[in-house]
Amino acid sequence: MKLISWNVNGFRAVLKKDFEQAFNMLDADVFCLQETKMQPGQAEFNPEGYTQYWNSAERKGYSGTAVFTRQTPINQQLGIGIDLHGTEGRAITLEYPGFYLVNVYTPNAQPELKRIEYRMQWEDDLRAYLLELDKKKPVIYCGDLNVAHNEIDLKNPGPNRGQAGFSDQERGKMTELLQSGFTDTYRALYPDKTGAYSWWSYRFNARANNAGWRIDYFVVSNRLMPKVKDSLIYPDVFGSDHCPVGLEIDI
Repeated sequence: MKLISWNVNGFRAVLKKDFEQAFNMLDADVFCLQETKMQPGQAEFNPEGYTQYWNSAERKGYSGTAVFTRQTPINQQLGIGIDLHGTEGRAITLEYPGFYLVNVYTPNAQPELKRIEYRMQWEDDLRAYLLELDKKKPVIYCGDLNVAHNEIDLKNPGPNRGQAGFSDQERGKMTELLQSGFTDTYRALYPDKTGAYSWWSYRFNARANNAGWRIDYFVVSNRLMPKVKDSLIYPDVFGSDHCPVGLEIDI
């Protein structure tokens, strides 16, 4: 099975930037999107053979997630079952016979960490949610997690230390998640790989200079790791300030 995750930074915008071509080229069994920034009916994309699931934010033009899947799931859930987190369209869970897929767009802590308190609450609640699912079936957790976990995961760790996405608080929560029974598939397979990023600022020619951050992930329950064939980053796929990331897994 091949899964793709991509923060498209506006689905209506990316549709005008060869999204369909990229979608077909990547040829995923499950294609997860984050930051769709749209309400139902504001754009149409109906690839043959896929069932669609959308979770839109109440606030127009903000946040949002979607999943296109060739294999119809047993069940689906929008959100993580907590009212506090229910208005921004940040999560979709699909249950399959052998696993749960959780597609997430993690809240940004914002400049000067203005939203760090909410971000910490989200992290704790999301981790508890994943652990409850993991008691029933193993979990594949993917999306824009808005954190570069270690220094190797961004080009310039020094000047960015303490900034949103590379604060001790956010990195610590990622560590907690991984210590609770989950694996960052890319770093497990490529522990020393440098220059592997999934997001670049639109400023300062960051993408051309590969001055990026790895903040998009496929994380799996530890017991799924032996089934993982590869964890991938597609820096040559354009259309957003993020590029797609992928997982190939024998499941």
